Amino acid sequence: MKYVSTRGNAAPVSGAEAIIAGIAPDGGLYLPESWPQFALVEQEGLCHQNYARLAKEILVRFFPEWPDEALEQAVAAAYDPKRWSSPEIVPLRSLDTGLHVMELWHGPTSAFKDLALQLLPHLLVNSLRVVGDKRDVVILVATSGDTGKAALEGFRDVPGTRIMVFYPENGVSAIQRLQMVTQEGNNTRVVAVQGNFDDAQTGVKKIFTDPAWLRLLEEHNLTFSSANSINWGRLVPQIVYNFSAYFALVRSGKLAMGEKVNFVVPTGNFGNILAAYLARGMGLPVHRLICASNRNKVLTDLFRTGVYDRRREFYTTNSPSMDILISSNLERLLFLLSGKNPEMVRGWMADLQEKGYYTLDATTRERLTEVFWGGWADEESTLAAIRQAYREFGYVMDTHTAVGLKVYRDYLRESGDKHHTILAATANPFKFNRAVATAVLPPEKLQTQDEFLLLRELAAATGLSVPEGLRGLDSRPVRHNTVVAPDRMGAAVADWLGLK
Repeated sequence: MKYVSTRGNAAPVSGAEAIIAGIAPDGGLYLPESWPQFALVEQEGLCHQNYARLAKEILVRFFPEWPDEALEQAVAAAYDPKRWSSPEIVPLRSLDTGLHVMELWHGPTSAFKDLALQLLPHLLVNSLRVVGDKRDVVILVATSGDTGKAALEGFRDVPGTRIMVFYPENGVSAIQRLQMVTQEGNNTRVVAVQGNFDDAQTGVKKIFTDPAWLRLLEEHNLTFSSANSINWGRLVPQIVYNFSAYFALVRSGKLAMGEKVNFVVPTGNFGNILAAYLARGMGLPVHRLICASNRNKVLTDLFRTGVYDRRREFYTTNSPSMDILISSNLERLLFLLSGKNPEMVRGWMADLQEKGYYTLDATTRERLTEVFWGGWADEESTLAAIRQAYREFGYVMDTHTAVGLKVYRDYLRESGDKHHTILAATANPFKFNRAVATAVLPPEKLQTQDEFLLLRELAAATGLSVPEGLRGLDSRPVRHNTVVAPDRMGAAVADWLGLK
């Protein structure tokens, strides 16, 4: 199977080459030339597989040239139940007869990114073996919070790799920051950027596509790759949990095989909801995809107007992993919706860079709104959704998942849609404990400025356990304290690698 760039000015590559590169030389993102399909009869055969086996059966369709035992070992290592707080890996919780929560946060860093980033290092190492590439890989990551820690944990001390994570200095939660700056590992580096996530993401993309950087790496037997969802190796594992949740609903007896469902996905960079769209393209019975945004609602406005416009105020919210105005993975969707027309994609991306906005043609916009519906939540309605879920169902959710719940209820009021709906729960509520505590605890419990005392208060009130990865985080030594301006990101990389 070959992979092509969304911008059409790069030669097709193998799956292994796409994973190693991360981003195409022309600045585009890789997608497979053709899509594997799972007929309903095949899905019936997969319905009762455990998570690792399901992952293997999906991945082999995208990497048919890989040795079978390599994929077996990769998924067994990534989804070893001993590393997850639920033996199901992705348990499904029903809140009422029509709404079901897909819990994506049972991995070592308590966020949905673990489901891909526990697997990506294995995919990358296998990719290097497949193509016979003996260079060391330099992983550069821009994070709005969860990707950074999950990538650092996944790549920590993996031979032949080094990983550097950039995060917005004031754009992550206190716990997210501590998870990153206390990260251990001889091959890890974490740097704060004086700006927002879009500044960090733009800086990483510039380094990736700079010919001078590529020549410098070649001279030192190094190559860049990415652990962001711009890397196909990060995105393809996310397809799996959409099938897993659907099959769990079938096994529960609440859904018949072949019956369509909706997915509600809180998203910023568009990778998580794109994975659901790709699963739909492979045959998963999906009716609508409901895209939930916070006040940085550039995606909601695109769905409603056909115009993607980043020329707006940037908000720092209580759902910081969605504080994004440039949704990179949207480029992949536009490529597919345009009929795989790279010229149109290049035009849209050029307009976004030069003018700050682009306008979809009528056909692409119609295809978009046939499947997607967009809505958004401000900070107060996010807290109200947490409070409502706790009161109605005894269920505690984080702020990002609460954005999804609020938008789902808006969608129900507008559409009257009766399909069963699966809501993606993207992080453990303790990762955003201040906001969650504000919603569910009495005011007198909120006086403390100690985030870890608040963790204990929240645990005592709800009966939930603080995740192992967060306990004792405040007592770990800070190992990374570098702060740079966006235009000094390249210099930080060069200094770390010892390059001139």
